This record gives sequence, C-alpha cells and structure tokens, in this order.
Amino acid sequence: MDKRDELLATVASLYYNLNLGQNEIAARLECSTATVSRLLREAKERGIVEIHIRMPIPRDLKREQALIKRFGLKDAYVLRTSADADPNTLLTQVGMLASTYVERIIDQFPLGGTIGVAWGTGVHALISAIANNFAQNIDVVHLLGGIGASAIDTPDLARMVAQKLGGRHYDMLAPVMVERPIAWEILMEEPTVRDALLRARQVQLAITGIGTVEAEESSFLRAKLLTRDELATLRAQGVVGEMCGRFFDIHGDSEAIGINQRIIGIALDDLRKIPHSIAIARGPLKVRSIIGALRGAFVKVLATDDITAQQVIEETA
Repeated sequence: MDKRDELLATVASLYYNLNLGQNEIAARLECSTATVSRLLREAKERGIVEIHIRMPIPRDLKREQALIKRFGLKDAYVLRTSADADPNTLLTQVGMLASTYVERIIDQFPLGGTIGVAWGTGVHALISAIANNFAQNIDVVHLLGGIGASAIDTPDLARMVAQKLGGRHYDMLAPVMVERPIAWEILMEEPTVRDALLRARQVQLAITGIGTVEAEESSFLRAKLLTRDELATLRAQGVVGEMCGRFFDIHGDSEAIGINQRIIGIALDDLRKIPHSIAIARGPLKVRSIIGALRGAFVKVLATDDITAQQVIEETA
C-alpha cells in the first residue's frame, strides 16, 4: 500500500470505524475539513471503502431513480427479484415493500386522517402487509362503486384496512359500472353517491392498483363486468389500462373513452389532486398499463419489481 492509500485508509477508519467527526479528523491530521471530505470521497471512489447496506426487503435503487426522473414521481419502490420467485410471491413482496411507504405516510397524519382504497390484487397485497395499528384512528373510503364477490375486488378491502388502523370504513353504495350512461346520470344525482364521491376526493392518501385490459389479468373480467370480446374492443380502441375503474390509453388520455361515462367512482383528474398516492402493479401484462398511468400522472408513487420497471424504462426510452 502506498502512502496515499494509507492516508485514505486512515481517514476512512477514523470516520467509519471510530465515528470521529470530520472536524476531529482534520485536527488530528492537521488539515482542513474540506480535505477530509475529499479524502473520504476518494476512498469510496477507489474502492478502499466499500459500503454494504443490508435492506430487509431488497430494492433496486437505480431503477427507482430512473422511474422518478423519467416520470416526475415523488418516489418509487422497486423490488429486486430473485430468479426462482413465482408471480404470486413477487406480488406479495411488492405489497410488503409498498406497505412501508403507506405506514410512513400515515404516521405523519394528523388526527382524523383519511385514506382511500381501490381494488385489485396489488391493493390486496399491500393491505395484507400493513401492520395493525389501532391507535391511528384512520378512516378508510372506497374510491369506486361495488364489484363482484371476490375479496380482492370488493369494499372488503376498505373494511380490512380500517380494522387494522382503528378507523371507520365508508363504502360507495353504487355499482362500479352501469349499463347505460342515462343510468349513470341518475345515480350521480343520488345524495348518497354524491356524498361518497366528495368523501373520496378529500382523502389524504390513495392506494390503487393499475388494471389491464388483457384478459388474463383483468379485474373487470374477473368481476364479470366485461367479457373477453368487450376487452378486445377496448384494446382495438387503444385502451391499455384502468385505475379506479377509469380507462386510459398509452398516453394517459381518457376523455374519448366512452366506457368511462358508465363508471361510478373517483375521476382520474381527482386522483391527480390527492396529496399522496401509491399504485401497486407488476408483470409483463401490466407494462403498457403502467406507462399510460405514469404518463397521465395519475399516481405519485409506484411500487413494482425490477423486471417490470426495466421493461417500462426500455419501452419509454
């Protein structure tokens, strides 16, 4: 080891092993604190200092930063996957990762805080991972109308998280989709529906999934709200995904999509205005849906895995 390397190793040992401050090191070595700072940086650059961080849930920080920069996100949570993980395990792990964001945000809530939840497998994975904290007294609002009988696609999700956080839950007492726009207009005049939508718009945090129009993973098909042929028609119209039941194209545009005039739930423009929001989505069938949602700025934080994130990054390069 030459004298320069010895100096770098000495400064690094004093700083990292003995926890001396840069001022103390500067006094000991009779140099400036600016010199100490430069030596510490050089020690890392030359590999004399190697920092290993043991994360409880492995994250891909580089891809997180790439997503944040490309789409203007507030944050991103990208799971670093292992080669032998199956899709269900990956979604569970992404949900666990996303739950750390939710728990951190609600810890900052004042008394009387409210969160909103949507539907789908990603939302279910996140809510399942949230720790019980009955003292939070967080109320929970369902962001769209009722659907099906599946535990992952019903207001049971709102009840589940409300029970964990010691708050009340508020269902939206209407179907998520009606047959005709005239039925939508009538329901929107109902005081209970108007009040539910107003409550949904006022939540401080929204937890959503990002749905797809690919039949294999469509919540609308699973809930028997749409058929395979109807999904195919939507794809032919350029639709790539949905959030809170509202459909959009690859550019994040939703205005010209007729089915949205039959959906009862929070609007995508309202979703943009909620102070905090996180969407959970992963897998190759969700890539284009994620891209459309991010381009539409419907969500402020994305939780996914490294494989999905890389596909999103490559397809928008």
